[in-house]
Amino acid sequence: MNNYLVLFREGDGREDVHSEEEIRKHRASWKSWFEEWSGKDRIAGGSGLTLNGRLIDANRGVVDGIHHNGKEIVGGFLILKAGSLDEAAGIARSCPIYEFDGYSEVREMQNPA
Repeated sequence: MNNYLVLFREGDGREDVHSEEEIRKHRASWKSWFEEWSGKDRIAGGSGLTLNGRLIDANRGVVDGIHHNGKEIVGGFLILKAGSLDEAAGIARSCPIYEFDGYSEVREMQNPA
C-alpha cells in the first residue's frame, strides 16, 4: 500500500451559506464516510482546516491570511492508504466534499529516501 494525499478544496464557508439542516446532513455524511474508510484501515491521517493562517513568501515575508483561488480555499486534507492512484481516487470520489460543490486532488506521496 502507498500513501496518497487528498487535498479538499471548497468555497469559503464565510461566503457560501447553507441551512442548519444542510450542514447537519453534510456532517452526518462525513461521519459515516470516515467510519466506513477508517474501518477498512484506509485513512492514515488528516484534518479539516480553520480559516486562521499565514502566507509566507520571499518577497512579502509573513502576512496574515490564507491562500484563496477566487472564492476557493483548501478546507482540509487526508492521507489515504491505497494500492494505486486509481484506487485512491476512487475512495476520494466517494467522499461528501462534492455535496457542497467542493472538489479534491489526489497526489501520491513520495517515499522517504
